[in-house]
Amino acid sequence: MEVGPLARMIVGVAKGDERISKYVTTFLKNGNLPIKVLFSTVGRTAARAIETELMSDVMLEWVDELASNVAHGDLSTWTEFNFDHVSKEAQGFGMEEAPRGGLGHWIKIKDGKVANYQAVVPSTWNAAPRDYKGRMGAYESSLIGTKVANPDQPLEILRTIHSFDPCIACAVHIIDTNGKELGVYKVDPIGGTSRA
Repeated sequence: MEVGPLARMIVGVAKGDERISKYVTTFLKNGNLPIKVLFSTVGRTAARAIETELMSDVMLEWVDELASNVAHGDLSTWTEFNFDHVSKEAQGFGMEEAPRGGLGHWIKIKDGKVANYQAVVPSTWNAAPRDYKGRMGAYESSLIGTKVANPDQPLEILRTIHSFDPCIACAVHIIDTNGKELGVYKVDPIGGTSRA
């Protein structure tokens, strides 16, 4: 399961989006890499760079469009909304694709006040355990088949998890096939790794 920039790049290529396909193909060609490399730590990391380059180029078009709109008198900076017409009892949700993956917000309003608000952020989706059907989360499925050269320093595992750019403090627990814990490694989002 891929999420975030890599998912956007893969879906774009699969749908035949010319711009995305051009950027992905150029990356693969310049690196002399097969397309299967996209489904890896390298692929997730590269997808962020590819998407950044693509967005930089597209922003130039957006700035030109904005300048044209302003030149033709469109000076609005936001969509006006009359909050007086919001029900005193309401609920809603919003979903968006953020840099790390899917982002969801849910809200309930009671007596004109927020009664419950929940955000499920991309790192929560990515780090999720197996679901009710036993399907693996993104982190777990990305580690299947990963070869670890030194179990006392599982750098391959840490690189793979870091390729998702987690926005959480986390630890990697190394266990054997019998469930015996072999080591715990705390990952400091600022840049350090230590054996716990």
